[in-house]
Amino acid sequence: MVSEYPVRLYKFYRDGFARMTVGKTLWKIIIIKLIIMFAVLKLFFFPNYLKTNFPTDQQRADHVINQLTRSAGNNQN
Repeated sequence: MVSEYPVRLYKFYRDGFARMTVGKTLWKIIIIKLIIMFAVLKLFFFPNYLKTNFPTDQQRADHVINQLTRSAGNNQN
């Protein structure tokens, strides 16, 4: 009984998505809007902090390690 529940749930959603007509178009619009929204957010609101502040890969790696170990060290009392 319990083992057939996931199979029934999968078939329910599979059949529902297969029969959609307007829903497929709406899902495509939603996905396109999410991609555009996150691309714009990343480009304009989340600049590449490490690349702009540290010229070499070694300096970037050192900064990340320092930030991670400093945070972990502060949490241990």
